[in-house]
Formats: sequence, structure tokens, C-alpha cells
Amino acid sequence: MRHARRPGLAVLAVGSVLLAGCSGTVAGAAAPGPGVPADVAAADFPITGSADTEADRRARNALADLDAFWSEAYPEFFGEEYQPITGGYFSVDSTAIDESAYPATGIGCAEAPEDPEGVANNAHYDPNCDVVAYDRALLQQLSEANGPYLGPAVMAHEIGHAMQGRFGFADSTIVVETQADCLAGAFTRWVVDGNAEHTALRMSELDSVVLGFIGLRDPVGLAPDDDRAHGSGFDRLSGFYAGFEGGVGTCRDDFTEDRLFTATEFLTEDDLDNEGNAPIDEIGGLVEQTLPAFYESVFPGLGAQFTAPAIETFEGTAPDCGDMGAEDRDVGYCEADDTVYVDGELLGGAYEQIGDFAVAAAVSVGYAQAVRAQLDLPVDDAAAISSAVCLTGWYTARFWTGDFEQIGSLSPGDVDEAAVFLLTYGQEDGVFPNTDLSGFEMVDAFRDGFLEGGAGCDIGL
Repeated sequence: MRHARRPGLAVLAVGSVLLAGCSGTVAGAAAPGPGVPADVAAADFPITGSADTEADRRARNALADLDAFWSEAYPEFFGEEYQPITGGYFSVDSTAIDESAYPATGIGCAEAPEDPEGVANNAHYDPNCDVVAYDRALLQQLSEANGPYLGPAVMAHEIGHAMQGRFGFADSTIVVETQADCLAGAFTRWVVDGNAEHTALRMSELDSVVLGFIGLRDPVGLAPDDDRAHGSGFDRLSGFYAGFEGGVGTCRDDFTEDRLFTATEFLTEDDLDNEGNAPIDEIGGLVEQTLPAFYESVFPGLGAQFTAPAIETFEGTAPDCGDMGAEDRDVGYCEADDTVYVDGELLGGAYEQIGDFAVAAAVSVGYAQAVRAQLDLPVDDAAAISSAVCLTGWYTARFWTGDFEQIGSLSPGDVDEAAVFLLTYGQEDGVFPNTDLSGFEMVDAFRDGFLEGGAGCDIGL
């Protein structure tokens, strides 16, 4: 976050304490859906250069399922017969490249030959040759970090590019890339619904997939019009969600040059050096000023007048006030003394692990519970938490559009930090009690608030 001026009050000054044991991934292998997925035999789906590895097996299974998915979807949504990949598929182990495993044209074709090293630490679709190539060492690394489906998701993204090669590429790179993310999301929903023969994924494993997509973002601060731009983490996950929820038709129709993107450049060398993070002892004053300003603008539309609650931090044991103390929560609202309480260790861990706007997101969720209490709405059930997260998305969007520019503004990566906070802390009872919402569902609510405003936040708008 950037300050337009130094706030006069820093009520959330906390130490930089890493929250131990916090994880945003869901461990374990993907479980079968209605039927047990069967591996595709290498002879039935050739991939040049492939080996007997888990990464290649998952890639082959996903590519075979993608072939089936697009055989149905392409005629339905584009009115033409599906054209499978004609140039073939290539697997490369960037840690030990065996040149003899590839033809003279490498992982390309006679018109555009390419050395296998060209796909190291990457995966790509080459429209010149109609080929898909991937680094299986990278896919293995992604699987170990974010679960076994992330490799197949990368394959779905690349095949999305192949489909763009058939129906047409957009003019700007960032639209092309996020539309491919959308197509990967549409395929993923098809897999989750149990339609794939060779790939399986449960809803509970989507937290890892989305966190992995954020990890595949551009370097923070890369300009959105750069010819390498794929989008911020929020841009990429937003594309994925669009396809997951709306299907191929949404990907076809909603990815135009005027689409909203949150990727921005750093404005100063200082922001570049500190990745846009304000000192933690300055964040509290910024949040304390902007949250009341936001809700003071919202409440007239509800026919009500907003009264700002107090915000206090504590260390360790929650204060003995209502459910805060009874459930030893890390963040929440106590109606008895009209105070939003936040554990300093939580904020310090979120700051160190994620970034400064993760701190703002944590406070905003508790603050939104106070808002709901003022409106005589429930504050603790799943619907209330979803509403609070949605309101946090709306608050973040108003921050991003410059509504608080006299106080401060967002830096590149701040919107991503809010989403990562939800994915990382989404299953923590101390942060989100009394709810079975997954991180995936919370990010969906945040995205709704950010993109659509308060209409879907269940506060009567």
C-alpha cells in the first residue's frame, strides 16, 4: 500500500511475528470421482520425449481428457468441428535433456524448429507448428507445491491457447492469457463434475489449485500492456473462476480489450525495492481511516447511519468479550463493547508471509461483521462470513479505484495479497469460525465483491 500522507493514528502497530504452522495447500492425491480414473497408455496417446514419470502420466491423462472435452465443447460454442492438435505433444526434462529423444526439429516443426531447452521451466503452445510442449520437471515441482491437479491445469491452459489458435487470438497478451485461464477453469469444472475418464479432482482440493494459479502470476509490478503479461494473481484466478462458473461461453464472450485487470506498474524505486509494502506500524492508521470512510458512503444506500466501531489488537489470548473470548478467536467483533479485535500475532504472520494488504483484509473481515451487527444481521454463520468477505472485496475495489487517494492507494500485488490471505487462513477456526466455507469459496465471494460491488454481499442493497 502507498500512503498519500502519513496517518495520524496507528492503532494496529504489531510485531512481525510469523504465524507458525499456517498452510494454504490441501495435501494428498486427487481422489476418484464417480468412476475410478484409468491411466491412458503411452502407446495410445504419444508424447515425444516422455518418460515413465508421474508428471508425464498426469499430463497425458489430462491431455486425453481435454481432447474429449473439446470434442464436445468446440462444436457447441464455436459452431465448427473440433480440430485436434496436429503437430504433436512434447515432454522435456529440463534437469537432464536427452537430445536424442527428439527429431531434428526439436520441439517445433520444419517451419519453426525449436531446441528442447526452449521450454525449460515453462509450458507453451506454438501456433506456428500446432504443438504443445512442457517441462515435466516444472510440472512435478508445481504438483509438489500445490497438489497433483496443477500440472493438468497448466495443460488445460495450453490447450486453451490451441483453441484460440482456431477461433482467434485477442490483440493484447494479457487478454489472451487470462482467456486461456478461463478455458482451463471451464475444463476444471467438467472434471470436478465427474465427466473426465482419466483425471479426478474434488471441490475440497480447489484451494490448492487457485493458490497455484496466483503463484503463476507475472512478477509484481509488470505492466499489463507488456508483451509478456499474463496478469496479476487476481487477474489469473478471476479468469479461472469465470470459466469454472460460467463455462466456455463466458470465456468466449467476456474476454475483450476493455476487461478489468489489476496488474499495474510500481511508480517509485522505493515501492519496487519493498514490493509495495508499507511498514507494518503504519498500516493500522491507514485501515482505521479508510474502513469508516467506505462504510459511511455505503450506509445511506441502506437507509441507515454508520457508527464506526473501535479496533483493538491483542497478543495471544483473546479478550474476554462475548464469543471472542469463549472461542479464543484471532479476529472478530464483540457487540458488547462495539469493538473489532485482532490478534497481533495473526497480523504479524500475515504481513511477513503475504504482505501489507493481507493485514488490511484481516481487519476488514472483522469490521464487516461489525457492520452486519449494526444492520441487525447475523455475524457468525457461513452466509455472514461469505458476506463479510464479499464486503472486503468491495472495500478493496474502492481502494483500487482511488476512492481513498487522499489517504492512500494500493500498490501492485495488494489485491493478490487479500486473496492469498483468504486461501491461507480460510480454514483457521480462529479467523473464520462456525463455517465450512473453503478458501476457494471465500475467494469467490471476495471476487464477487471486487468486480460487482455490494449487490451480492447480502446486506440489503
